[in-house]
Amino acid sequence: MRPRTAAPAWPAGGGRSRVTTTIKDVAARAGLSVMTVSRVLNGERHVSAQARAKVQDAIEALDFRRNTFARGLPGSRSFLICLVIPEMIPAYVAEFQHGAIESCRAKGYHLVVLPYETGADATAGGVAGAVASLRPDGFLLLPPITDDQAVLDVLDRSETPYVRMAPLTEPERASSISMDDAEAARRMTAALLDLGHRRIGFFTGPLDHAASVWRLEGYRRALQERGLAVDTRLVRDGEGVFDGDETEVVALLTSPDRPSAIFAFNDEIALAVMAVAYRLGLSVPGDLSVAGFDDSELSRLAWPALTTVRQPVFAMAGAAAELVIAQAEAGTRRVEHRRLDFDLMLRDTIGAPRS
Repeated sequence: MRPRTAAPAWPAGGGRSRVTTTIKDVAARAGLSVMTVSRVLNGERHVSAQARAKVQDAIEALDFRRNTFARGLPGSRSFLICLVIPEMIPAYVAEFQHGAIESCRAKGYHLVVLPYETGADATAGGVAGAVASLRPDGFLLLPPITDDQAVLDVLDRSETPYVRMAPLTEPERASSISMDDAEAARRMTAALLDLGHRRIGFFTGPLDHAASVWRLEGYRRALQERGLAVDTRLVRDGEGVFDGDETEVVALLTSPDRPSAIFAFNDEIALAVMAVAYRLGLSVPGDLSVAGFDDSELSRLAWPALTTVRQPVFAMAGAAAELVIAQAEAGTRRVEHRRLDFDLMLRDTIGAPRS
């Protein structure tokens, strides 16, 4: 691990009080205003990448830690765990947050949620600011932030323990919690094939999410195992559905050779497919079978109840929180990977295709 760039400064005379580095010192070192440094620490967006880099360099050089809640003593713990999430908050994130809170509370820790716009320069700067201002004992990273190289670099430099959820790249870099998304998608697609469906559409999620990549792979694998070619016209981008754009859904359901079944990246997309189907006069599952992924509360409240893959989000969150707390208390960042099981929830939105 990379050593800190500056040792703690202690006053002459053998005193026990550590000389405090202030935000003014960081600003002077970076050649920026205190206001600009504050904006970087708070993760605000409208700060140049150059300014963020200068502040981060100054923080590392001065070993700056803002004295929040009077936590300035060497070796002290904050009992804070930071959960870094994408700005878009589907049901998955809400359930993950709940599971992490429960595990943190049981261990005497508090969860701090840091929402950021994915792909923005502010994400790494905000994480650096959280490290400096909160001194959290660990971080939990959700996709796609779990694969954000700038964020990982910040945490590695700070030597703060962190756990990644379902990383797509460099799995050996840090501990992770995941499930077998590819196998889950393969089995759900196989269940649709067993009912007699041969034209099965698939709506992807954000392609910078590892889960989206692996679920698409599982869908393809199931078709290939039955000797069926993957029709690329049936694979559609579902990311726009999160923003209310149903263009791809309408296009697929109104095509002359529309599929008899659709498998979606998550429950939200699957429910959007059902809504469009009803507006077009298609019955579910009579005219169209629909399956989702996650087993969110929405899937159970829908009518008819949505067939879906049950992802143990609550348990995964709890395992991630327990793992990062254990690392913080042991003072180690030993890499450990845990994979949890899934279940198929075969409910009322799938059936045999009409002949």
